[in-house]
Amino acid sequence: MKKTRALKAAFLPSLPILAGFLFLGITYGIYMRSQGFSFWYPFSMSLFVFAGSVEFVLVSLLQGAYAPLSVLLLTLMINARHMFYSISMLEKYEATGWKKFYLIYGLCDESFSINYAANIPEDVDPGWFYFFVTLLNHLYWVGGASIGAFLGNHLYLPTEGLEFVLTALLVVIFLEQWFKEEDHRLSLLGLGVTSLSLLLLGKEFFILGAMVILFLLLLIAWRKQWTPSKK
Repeated sequence: MKKTRALKAAFLPSLPILAGFLFLGITYGIYMRSQGFSFWYPFSMSLFVFAGSVEFVLVSLLQGAYAPLSVLLLTLMINARHMFYSISMLEKYEATGWKKFYLIYGLCDESFSINYAANIPEDVDPGWFYFFVTLLNHLYWVGGASIGAFLGNHLYLPTEGLEFVLTALLVVIFLEQWFKEEDHRLSLLGLGVTSLSLLLLGKEFFILGAMVILFLLLLIAWRKQWTPSKK
């Protein structure tokens, strides 16, 4: 019963993710098939890698020379933002038991956005709520990629512009969070640092630069907050 309530509570906020992941996942599956990969490649990548941006990049890397170090560094650079998600979710995921391992593995932009800002009903266990949000989003992505992989050899689908679906979705989620919070300083800090990084570093490296700066600023703020004052 506890799991059922948590699943029902998690399903509704995950519906916008369903729409975005299905469209983008289908695009990814069709794209991989168009590059000569079999059905099992997009299915396995979506199931085990579960990192949308990296999965698109890996299509070309799989066709190139074997360079594991380059793949590792590129993956770390693309997904560096997950460090901040993890830090923000430490307290929420602390008492989730064995579910913590899957929550860490399945943490992505969309799951973080829902779980971090969720108003969980009092009769719903938070750990199971976080788990089902992560699981549903994972299944949406695997399902979309699998559908695209299955249809890849039989259906032509123009992919131009579909990559913007999740970008628009994240903008909506950001605005929703903006209207919920009383103090906008962290949101403004994120926007300011990201904009400055874009101007200084350009669009190729601004994400990594913004992540490093924000990490250092938040680390300094955290140390000031938790370091006992000397009398």
